[in-house]
Amino acid sequence: MKKKNLFLQNNFPNIYLNKYKNKIYSKKFNKIFVEIKNDLDNFSKTLNTLKDFKFDLKSLDKFKKFKTIVLIGMGGSILGSEAIHGLMENKINKRVYFFNDLNSKKILNLKKSEDLNKALFIVISKSGNTIETLTNFFSLNIIKKDSKNIIIISERANNLLYNLAKKFNLKYVEHKSHIGGRYSVLSETGMIPAYLMGLNTFSLRKNIKKFLNGSNKTFLKNSTVQLANLLSSKKKNNLIFLNYSPRIEKFLFWCQQLIAESLGKNKNGFLPVVSNVPKDHHSLLQLYLDGPRDKIFSIFSINEEVKLKTSLKKLRINNFLHNKHLSEIKNAQQKALIKILKEKKLPFREFKIKKINEKVLGELFSYFILETVIIGKLVNLNPYNQPAVEQVKKYTKKILN
Repeated sequence: MKKKNLFLQNNFPNIYLNKYKNKIYSKKFNKIFVEIKNDLDNFSKTLNTLKDFKFDLKSLDKFKKFKTIVLIGMGGSILGSEAIHGLMENKINKRVYFFNDLNSKKILNLKKSEDLNKALFIVISKSGNTIETLTNFFSLNIIKKDSKNIIIISERANNLLYNLAKKFNLKYVEHKSHIGGRYSVLSETGMIPAYLMGLNTFSLRKNIKKFLNGSNKTFLKNSTVQLANLLSSKKKNNLIFLNYSPRIEKFLFWCQQLIAESLGKNKNGFLPVVSNVPKDHHSLLQLYLDGPRDKIFSIFSINEEVKLKTSLKKLRINNFLHNKHLSEIKNAQQKALIKILKEKKLPFREFKIKKINEKVLGELFSYFILETVIIGKLVNLNPYNQPAVEQVKKYTKKILN
């Protein structure tokens, strides 16, 4: 499917698809699609975030003065903002730090390099009790009564972050309880950081319902039906994200969490692997092309004009690399790989961003959210819960008490 700024295409050889399952899933898709449309209009449903956004972002204009932003969160609470920053970094004129793990060196480096009183801290946790988020927040030792440089986003419930916001009179924004972290990028969780980074959040949300109509809906249907078919066969359970642009990497980590947590249940699911290429051409490509045929390849790229060229003129050498743009060489490697995938009849998809902007980024977020939810429903998995992860959290708290 070709669009002005976004090219999406699937290449799934019929030898891997069960025709009977395709018919079953195709009929089931039509029923699920009606549910999806209903969920968009229901304020208590996760997918309502693809339609409604009521928060007044201008109420945060007083925080725009900060030139340094520190985001603290885990998983879906921060991955979406990292993806936005990674793809839109050229438009962002602020220093942005992300604390999404437990790394004492990062905390010490921040304290050395920045005046913490002049930095804006956005602390995000749906539950308000995320251990890593709280640990980083407390380690920075920045909480003071009436602090004007802290924004807390959590559920309005009896949790530590919400209670801290009330006790110390900190700026508080409610995280809607019906929106899971990995689906929250288009809600306050992602839009507030994007707005304070200086991005156009209206454009970011403008086309997020694009894949619910016309040829876009057809592509969504074909993709979900075929991927559900491959998933249910349990023969193609590895998703290899071949990333030809460093700017996309954080977006792919967002995709990784979305797909893994939503579909990895009941001894089923895809394992999404982010593979940076052409670097991995020299380490993993042998396995990809000649190893177990249990993989679906997704090729991601951005049309980027890179002025940097190779030059062999002074060396007086004749070589095909002379006077080539780096992007030209990378494109040749990508085309060569696609040719091999076709020859070997390996299933692959192609996602090419022709021009990156807020609108296209919003389209990508919404597409993968819709695709993941529908695949889950097609194969009778609940795409919204994460029971195994919750048990690990409980055991961790028990050990620390």
